Amino acid sequence: MVSVSKKVLIVGIKSFTGKYLEDELHAHGYDVYGCDIIQGNDSHYYKCDITKKNELIEIINSVKPNYIVHLVAISFVPHAEISEIYNINLFGTLNLLDAVLETNCSIQKILIVSSGNVYGEPAIEYIDENIRPKPVSHYANSKLAMEHMVNTYCDILPLIITRPFNYTGKNQHVKFLIPKIISHFRDKKETIELGNLGIVRDFSDVRFVTNAYRRLLESSATSETVNICSGYGIALTDIISYACNIAGYHIKVEVNPEFLRKNEIKTLIGVNHKLMSLIGKIDPIPIKETLRWMMID
Repeated sequence: MVSVSKKVLIVGIKSFTGKYLEDELHAHGYDVYGCDIIQGNDSHYYKCDITKKNELIEIINSVKPNYIVHLVAISFVPHAEISEIYNINLFGTLNLLDAVLETNCSIQKILIVSSGNVYGEPAIEYIDENIRPKPVSHYANSKLAMEHMVNTYCDILPLIITRPFNYTGKNQHVKFLIPKIISHFRDKKETIELGNLGIVRDFSDVRFVTNAYRRLLESSATSETVNICSGYGIALTDIISYACNIAGYHIKVEVNPEFLRKNEIKTLIGVNHKLMSLIGKIDPIPIKETLRWMMID
C-alpha cells in the first residue's frame, strides 16, 4: 500500500480515463488531485487550460505532486480542427514539462500518454516497441511528435511514455466505436451504420489500462516507452456478434460511405511483453466481460 502522503496530479482528470484512474489510485492509498478544462466541484480539482503554462505552474505550486499522469489530448482520430490537435497534444505537453521544471517540484515519476496509433499499419502483425512508427493521421503524428519532444526531457525528468492501443468502458463518448455499438443495443435499435467492417483491433478494458498506469508509477522504470495492450486482435464483426449475444437479438449492420476513412488502419495488435517485464503479470479483462459490463451491469 502506498502512503497517503503520495500526491498524484492527474492532468485531464475529467476525461473518460481520468475518473477510472482516480478510482484506481484512491483504492491504493494515493492522495489524488486533478486539473481539467472542465470545472470540478471537488476541492482537489482545478480548472486549467494546458495551452496556458502559467495556469499549470500555479496548480503544480499549489499541489506539489510527487507523481503526474498526463491524460489530456484530442483523442478522436477524425477531429476536424487540425491545429487544435497539435496545439493540445504537442504544445500542451511541452507546457506541462516546462511548468514542472520552473516550479522545481520534487517529482518521482511523470507518466505521459501517447497512443498505439503512432505505429500506423506496419507489415508485421504483432507490434512491439521496436517497430518503427509510421503514423497515418494528424492525431497519430501529433502523438509521435510529442514523444520526440518528451524524450528530450528524459535526462532531467523521470518520464515514462505509454502507448495505449484501443480501449473502452462505461461512460466513453458514443462517438467512439464500441460505445456507439453498445448504445444502439441499449436503445434497442434495429439498425446501425458503421464504416469499415474489416478492421481488427487490440481492444482493452479501461480498468486494465488504469491498473497498468498505476503499476508503472510504482515501478522503477523511467525513460521507457511502453505498449499498453492485451496482445490479442479482435475483429469488429466479432465485437458485433458478441454484443448481439449479450443483448439477445441481431442488429442489422449497414456500411455508411461517409464513415469510411481513406487512411483507416486495418489491423492494429500490440505486444505487451515489455509492459509485463516492468510491472509483473497483469491479466487483460476479456472483451466479452467488458461489453457485458457496458451493456448490462
